[in-house]
Amino acid sequence: MKALVVRLSAIGDVVHTLPALAALHRHGWETGWIVEPPARPLLEGNPSLSRLWPAPPARWSAWGVAHRVLADVRAKEYDVALDFQGLWKSATWARLTGAGRVVGMSREWRREPGSSVLLGESAEPPPGITHVIDENLALLRPVGIDEIGAREFPLPASAPERQTISRALSALGIERFAILNPAGGWPGKLWRAESFGAVARGLRDRGLPSLVTWGPGEEALADRVVAASGDAARRAPPTTLMEYVELARRARLVVAGDTGPLHLACAVGAPVVALFGPTDPARNGPFSAADVVVRPPSIEAAPRGGRYRVEGAVMDEISVEQVLAAIDRRLAPDGTAAHAV
Repeated sequence: MKALVVRLSAIGDVVHTLPALAALHRHGWETGWIVEPPARPLLEGNPSLSRLWPAPPARWSAWGVAHRVLADVRAKEYDVALDFQGLWKSATWARLTGAGRVVGMSREWRREPGSSVLLGESAEPPPGITHVIDENLALLRPVGIDEIGAREFPLPASAPERQTISRALSALGIERFAILNPAGGWPGKLWRAESFGAVARGLRDRGLPSLVTWGPGEEALADRVVAASGDAARRAPPTTLMEYVELARRARLVVAGDTGPLHLACAVGAPVVALFGPTDPARNGPFSAADVVVRPPSIEAAPRGGRYRVEGAVMDEISVEQVLAAIDRRLAPDGTAAHAV
């Protein structure tokens, strides 16, 4: 049997779909994936995939590329296309692949509800499901796979990334370190750079130097954190996506908001303190019981439920003292960390 995964973006969403890919592979499915360029490195050379199909940008000038990709995909004659994204563009890709079945979440579970008209079959998570990983796993139930609760992330380490990160850390003279990742997908999820700098000073007092990680266009933000740290933090060397994965594997701690680097750190089992404001950690947050989530007091006291919370300056409510207390809980040797503070 052959299945096509349609999850175009973003990095965190692709990470959260990897357990579904692993489940398909374990059950003997030959699996392909359509993905946009930014997240493609997470899937290239993945032993759980037989084919990786590039999704070109959604503009008229890319139609020729899209047509060629679709022709190749249709020739593969997939038995089922699984729309994990719930958008018009993902549903369109799934419908045009020519797969025998087109399966996606039902209307009320989709980010763009109207796109459900392009599906052939729909699914819903069973009662009590909250995390997006389990929502994705529930999409496999129509094809006879029920592995809700699975947390396997096929992100194999490779020798080049290991060597690159080893050389970079050796050049910095660092073995034990924490990662601070101050960036995020949109402003409402960001914690102040000055606060991250203060956390770096607190980590230094605890004997742990910090590396501030960054992506394209985030250099200035990383430099602000370093400047606020009083030499307690250093800007991390530039990394590819998979080099960051290797860096996270070696970190003693990762402090970050709701963004791709956080989800990658969770996937490789790094100890995590996660800072959540407008988004719901029950749906998108860490899944290890040992990890700690810090929330603004006004949101933590609000009623639970819903995928997204209102955007605003709520992240400013999180204090440095809260985060340092969460770090102490996460790094406690007796394993007494609480999941949320």
